[in-house]
Amino acid sequence: MDRKKFVSRSLEYAIVLILLLLVLFFSFVANFFFTASTFLTILRQVSITGIISVGMAFVIITGGIDLSVGSIAGVSSVTAALMMLGGMPIWLACLLTILISCIYGIINGLLVAKLDMPPLIATLGMMTALRGVAFIITDGLPVFGFSATYSNFAKGTLLGIPYMVLLLVVIFAIAKIVLERSVFGRYVYGLGGNAEATRLSGISIDSITVSVYALCGTLSGIAGLVLLSRTNSGQPSSGTDFEMDAITAVVLGGVSLTGGEGKLSLVMVGVLIMGVLSTGMLMCNINDYVQQLVKGLVLIGAVAFSSISQKVRQNMGAAKA
Repeated sequence: MDRKKFVSRSLEYAIVLILLLLVLFFSFVANFFFTASTFLTILRQVSITGIISVGMAFVIITGGIDLSVGSIAGVSSVTAALMMLGGMPIWLACLLTILISCIYGIINGLLVAKLDMPPLIATLGMMTALRGVAFIITDGLPVFGFSATYSNFAKGTLLGIPYMVLLLVVIFAIAKIVLERSVFGRYVYGLGGNAEATRLSGISIDSITVSVYALCGTLSGIAGLVLLSRTNSGQPSSGTDFEMDAITAVVLGGVSLTGGEGKLSLVMVGVLIMGVLSTGMLMCNINDYVQQLVKGLVLIGAVAFSSISQKVRQNMGAAKA
């Protein structure tokens, strides 16, 4: 392996070293951190944001961003809760909720693709609007009293592995195949790398844009259903800050905010880092305000590292040429 490839690969997989160092650090400073139960807790915790991060990765690879994912998860949670409380079968309530969340994503995609709205503004507006919807349909009150059977999903395990984690693994595996081995995946990377060249190739960039936002909305809705099962109540304020955790995980995973590059496998490492960081700080009795500060600094650091890494690779490429 030549020097250029070695440096590029080192920059790309530095996040794995960061994860290992974090685990090692908290194992020393926090009692009972390095235990199987703690790691299962971390996996349960990251399963929700991990599902959202998969959809966010698709959007960011195209050069967009989706700030509405937390609100979609929140409104999906209370929507499903209200349906089940009204006597609708669990499977039908979940199916309709996923369909509605997909529609939210399609609206985001149409705003960006057809009206040429900046993704930041379009999804920010949707984030605020859907949060309002969640409070309107619940009158600002938690929704509870539906079948306790629904919470069995969050509590259940298969061979000791929580169903929530298995769901994340299945979604991740399917998304990885689609992104890295399908024609659609190549179009997603192409749109983020060079939208004009993609358009001139005869590919409908509007269709790709709407599709990735629809996917992101759908996965956010699924995450909301998992959240509902875990809390066993629909909270209109649930899902707050999910978008920041997802964006941080995706950027930590090396996905460029300018689009066109990134690996889903490293995004999952980024998700684990956020989970280890949150759990570790909680076990060290660090208060919520400091945790917010640390998460903000992690996001800033991830973006800075991504920018520096990109410049290093570009400079090495120019020097070789």
